[in-house]
Amino acid sequence: MADYDVQYNKNTQDWGVKRAGASKAASRFDTQTEAHNAARDLAKRSGGGEVRDHRKDNNQIRNTDTVGKKDPYPPKG
Repeated sequence: MADYDVQYNKNTQDWGVKRAGASKAASRFDTQTEAHNAARDLAKRSGGGEVRDHRKDNNQIRNTDTVGKKDPYPPKG
C-alpha cells in the first residue's frame, strides 16, 4: 500500500504526483485531474492507499480519496 500526494509546483507550473515520503515527484501533468487519475492508478497497483489532492494556492489538503482498501472515514448517510 502506498499514499500519494497531488501537488502544484510553482517553479515548473505543473501538477506532480509524489509518493508519501519521496523527495521527487514520480510524474508531472498539465492538469490536476490528470495527476489525480494517475495517482489513483499508482495507488491501485500498489495494493491500495490514499490520494491527497492539495490546493494550488496554499498547498493545504483539499480532498482525500481512498483507493483499493476500506475507507477509514466513509461519508455518513
